[in-house]
Amino acid sequence: MTPLLELRKVNAYYGAAHILHDLDLVIHQRERVALLGRNGVGKTTVVNALLGLATVQGGEIFVRGKRIDRIRGHTAATHGIAVVPQGRKILSNLSVEDNLRLGAALRRPGPWSLKPIYDLFPILAERSRHQGTSLSGGQLQMLAIGRALMANPDLLILDEPSEGLAPVIVDEVGRILVELAKTGVAVLLIEQHLKLVRQIAEQHYVISKGRVVETAPTPSADLEQLQVSILR
Repeated sequence: MTPLLELRKVNAYYGAAHILHDLDLVIHQRERVALLGRNGVGKTTVVNALLGLATVQGGEIFVRGKRIDRIRGHTAATHGIAVVPQGRKILSNLSVEDNLRLGAALRRPGPWSLKPIYDLFPILAERSRHQGTSLSGGQLQMLAIGRALMANPDLLILDEPSEGLAPVIVDEVGRILVELAKTGVAVLLIEQHLKLVRQIAEQHYVISKGRVVETAPTPSADLEQLQVSILR
């Protein structure tokens, strides 16, 4: 089966700083993959390499088997990729609904529009006219996920979605992502909250110093062993 997204021997840089070293990553249609590792080892750089925010010098990126020389942030949606960034990046001068509509700017066809998003996140419907940044942390994460879904992606990338959230909200985010996966959306989860990883991921990659040092099925993984793998 042709992967939805494949990185082959990708090397990525910020200026002269070499961050990713011959990194391989494969995600298939409908698959849920987690990317694990300590802070500063290159997890977010994987996303930035996809979006053109880090310079790729060497290696190849394929989307549905087609080599893509450069994906920019504003064109990622045309390739079926949507990102929920670390920090959420909700626009404070726009309403909740207008923030959601930004995700649909390219009008990619698919099942997600305002009504399904509001069905998934009723609180966003209740607060649709409020400014985006007037929401609580958990509601902001729901808004960021909803905005990404409005692009009707084949692959949803989430960068540290549990950051700053109470445990009960993290559990709710996990439940929502499992439900989303049932709709056929593939998920790449960049996360350090191992309970959330176990809840969502089918496969995980561990990165250390910009290299993949482990890949394995996640459901059978022991949480303590995962922690040891991350810290090595």
